[in-house]
Amino acid sequence: MNPEAKKKALRMITYGLYVLTSKSGDRYSAGTVNWLSQASFEPPLVMVGVRKDSGLYATISESGVFAVNILGAEQKDIASAFFKPTSVEGDKINGYRFELGETGSPLLVDLPAFFECKVVDKVERGDHTIFIGEVVNAGVRNETKPLVMWETGWFYGG
Repeated sequence: MNPEAKKKALRMITYGLYVLTSKSGDRYSAGTVNWLSQASFEPPLVMVGVRKDSGLYATISESGVFAVNILGAEQKDIASAFFKPTSVEGDKINGYRFELGETGSPLLVDLPAFFECKVVDKVERGDHTIFIGEVVNAGVRNETKPLVMWETGWFYGG
């Protein structure tokens, strides 16, 4: 296989950008992710790829829950704030206000929408784990165009 062709072809897959969050006990974890897709209508399932060496992986594995916070098209700055380690001060995570959702996962209040999931399965392959989550709660604060990877100039994949 031509490695450069593989990289370019895989980077042409379209992705949105999301802030994935979870909480286990006193530990909070949050990070920007893009490998996410709906996987079933009934029950409502999503799948998300999470690096095995990340705090998110550990927290989701322990808690069995996560939230997907959907970024708006103009929120690239918020996405970049979650490329660094998780920091919680009062009601802010990585500098952005949050509230706890029904699952106990942090919900970023300045983002247009969210959904919360309980983990129902996972696939352990490669350097990422695919968590399958059943959507148990959702909310929309502001209907807007979502942030997509292609429009940021960033790449994660290939």
